[in-house]
This record gives sequence, C-alpha cells and structure tokens, in this order.
Amino acid sequence: MLTNTIDFISLGCSKNLVDTERIMHQLSECGYKVRFEPSRVSAEIVVINTCAFIEDAQQESIEMILKFAERKRMGKLRRLYVMGCLSQRFLKELEVEIPEVDAYFGKFDYMNLLDALGCKKSDENGKKRIITTPKHYAYLKISEGCNRTCSYCAIPLITGAYKSRPMEDIVEEARWLVSEGVSELIVIAQDLTYYGVDLYKKQMIASLVEQLSDIEGVKWIRLHYAYPTQFPYDLLRVMRERDNVCKYLDLAFQHISDNMLTLMRRNISKQQTYDLIERIRREVPGIVLRTTLMVGHPGETQEDFEELLQFVRDVRFERLGAFAFSNEVGTYAHKHYKDDVPQHVKQERLDTLMALQDEISMEIGAKRIGAVETIVVDRKERGEEGIMCWGRSQYESPDVDDEIFICTEDSRNVRIGKTYEMIISNYDEDHIYTAIKI
Repeated sequence: MLTNTIDFISLGCSKNLVDTERIMHQLSECGYKVRFEPSRVSAEIVVINTCAFIEDAQQESIEMILKFAERKRMGKLRRLYVMGCLSQRFLKELEVEIPEVDAYFGKFDYMNLLDALGCKKSDENGKKRIITTPKHYAYLKISEGCNRTCSYCAIPLITGAYKSRPMEDIVEEARWLVSEGVSELIVIAQDLTYYGVDLYKKQMIASLVEQLSDIEGVKWIRLHYAYPTQFPYDLLRVMRERDNVCKYLDLAFQHISDNMLTLMRRNISKQQTYDLIERIRREVPGIVLRTTLMVGHPGETQEDFEELLQFVRDVRFERLGAFAFSNEVGTYAHKHYKDDVPQHVKQERLDTLMALQDEISMEIGAKRIGAVETIVVDRKERGEEGIMCWGRSQYESPDVDDEIFICTEDSRNVRIGKTYEMIISNYDEDHIYTAIKI
C-alpha cells in the first residue's frame, strides 16, 4: 500500500466531480498525495463520492463501498471514507449496514473529511480544485439544490432548496480556471434557469453567461441542465450573439402528454413545450438540443407513450437520453401514486424510445457529413494502428455525447486542448464521427 496517498472515486454527475476536485485540492495542500485513477486504486486511504439519484445509481455506489470495505477487511486498505449524496440521504442505514467505513460525510459537510485526516482548510472560498478532466475543459458549478417539485425526483430531498452562488464568486473561479489552462467552461447546476432568483430576486443566468463570455481565454461555454418552465428567453439572445457560447443546450423535458406532465408536476403543457422548442430554434439558428425523457412514470398509459414517441419524431432532438421511472422513497410519486407500470413494460418502452432516437441520430449524423467544423482534441490513445486522436465540436459535450475520431497521417500534428478546422467525413453505427484535419 502507498502511505500518505489517497485514491478518489467519484460516482454520479459532474456536480459531484466538482466536490471531489475541491476536497482533493484541500488535502493536497495538507501534504497528501491525491490521485484520481479509479481503475488503478492502490493507496492506503480511499474516498468514495457517491450518487443517490435513482436506484441504479444507489446500487452502483453501494457496490463500490462494499468492494472497498472487503479490501479493508482483508488488510489491503487502512482507511475508507464515503461522502456525497448516498450518505446524505441514507446515513443511519449505511452506518449500520457497512460499519467498515471509517466515516460518512454528506453532500454539504464533506469538508469535515479534512478534520478526520488532520488537515486545516486552506482555501476559504473553495474556488481552487485539482482538475481531473483534461486540462482544457472544466465544470463550473453555479448553484446547489433545487426548488422544483417534480413528482419523481429525490434530488431536492438530498440537496435542499436552491442556493445560487454569488456571481462574483463564479466569475472569480472561472478566471482561476482559465489561468490553469482551461478554455472550455461547462456551466452546471440542477437547474440553470433558476439561477439568481434567490439572491437577486430575478433570473440571472443570461447576465452570468455574458460575464463569463467576456473573460479572455474562454473559447467555449456550454450549458447543462436547464428547466423548461419559466425559461429565461434573454439567454437565447446571449447564445445567439456571443461566439464563444456554444450553440448547445441541455434542456430536460421528461415527457410531452398533458396527462403525464400534470402527474409529474412539471408545470408546463404540451403546447407550451412545442412553442418553447420552436422559439429556441428560431432565435438560435443551428442550436443542438439535448434532452432527457422518462418512461414508466405512474399513470403512463400506452397512449401517453405513443404521444412521447410522436414528440421525438416531431422535434428530432440531436441528443437524447432516457431512463425508466424509479420509485424513490420520500418523493411525491412514492407517497401519492401507485407504481403501476410493470418493470418489463418500462424496459420495452425505454428500448422502443431509444431505438427511435437511434434512427433519428443516424439521419442527423449523415446530414452533417461534409461540414467544416472547429474540433477540439480531447485525448490521444494507443490503438492497433498507432496513436488515435479523439475530439469534439461545440455540438458535443464530454462523456454524454458522440465522440469524433480525428483522421490524421501524423498524430504529432494535433495537440490535446487545441482546436483545428476539420471536415466531417463519416458517421457510423457506433455513433462515432470521423473528421479529417484540413
């Protein structure tokens, strides 16, 4: 075992990853060697940042904890710490069921891990981090919590009410990230569109994005997790006018039938949803929309599901993810609805939905062939035929969207973090683009 070394494992969303990066920085300031290589864990201390969004995420977190609890029982690990959403939500149960963990820390007290390891907090504002992503992009978290009351969602139970970070703090952190070599800021929150209401009494996401886009050295700003209800239309002007704001928006719609939108407590109608999408695409020509949809929510009929399929056919989202309803304890749905859609029906609907989106994605990808686009190089790896280069355009977000294979005769001609003009030459059944460097 490696002494004075801490291995970190971060599960779940990018918001969790930011917390992991912050605590890693603090511990490194205390003299610990911190590492983020989940596939190569060998230190004497392990910290697991957990997710508790839905049942699958909870199970993944529990299995990871049990894996390292067993290593500790075998003497291959000296200390094991758990932080994040799972321990925030199920602290008492975890302490009883998995006592091998030295200490559990929740979503908002994870900095107490410093005390457990004999450290004092060195960065009072918490803006500095050890960036675990490729150095040219980083996630920028602008808030915690959520004020929405969606029937199925446990996140407000875990994170509490919406709490915006002061705009000046966010801009200061962004400037620090740029000074560290970051050129792409991926702005994240559970609900971007609500940003500022608690602090400034009005939606301020457009103003924040404008200030971020003014920072010298910021090449791309990407926006994740907007909410359709009370959408701040002034954001569209910023996206249209600012060249370094990606024409990309992650906007979760979840469903389309009025019956389901009511049961889900989404506070938006079918017609309002169609009108919103039409306006976004009209005001920001060429924008790529990513959305998330849910199947199998209590009360979803076959007719509701058929409406959802037609919605996907009508809108033709460039990016789409979907998941089946998970009956989470404490949510409105768990308290007030019967989980009446059988699991096999949920899976069939999910498979049908994603098969439809697969067809649409292939058609959209084929139309992109021949386009000249700006591509950033994300990584290089050794393959059977030598060094392979991979990247993205402004229309792809890391980890969740398609990758672009960069075809070049000499990989030394492309550098990680740099952008190049390339021609999209192919899109295959694995949803991988090929681009040729001009």
